[in-house]
Amino acid sequence: MTYLSGYRLMWVMVLFDLPVITEKERKTATKFRNFLLDNSFEMVQFSVYLRPCPGKEHVERLIKLIEMNMPEEGKVDILSFTDKQYENIVTLRGNSKIKRNNPDQYILFQPNIDSFLPESAKL
Repeated sequence: MTYLSGYRLMWVMVLFDLPVITEKERKTATKFRNFLLDNSFEMVQFSVYLRPCPGKEHVERLIKLIEMNMPEEGKVDILSFTDKQYENIVTLRGNSKIKRNNPDQYILFQPNIDSFLPESAKL
């Protein structure tokens, strides 16, 4: 059993603005969203997706994979930050401030980076 430090465990957030005027553009945007979901991202908002990664090396490989699958049109931003940085997130809903409850330390049974990537992500 391997415990990862909150300073080593990374998060990757993908934010995008893709054109969806034509049917073809909508299909392309849906294909990109499905690509993110297929690669273990979770939807935070309609154009914001997030997933944890075991370290910087994995983040770099994931960014390359996203670049290879990015639509030709539109804008995609990719942010990466540590789990410790993510602990400081503030969520506001209406007039309420919601404290984020972080899960306990992630326990990863196979520290090999390749074990965290789906088959389609193996470069």
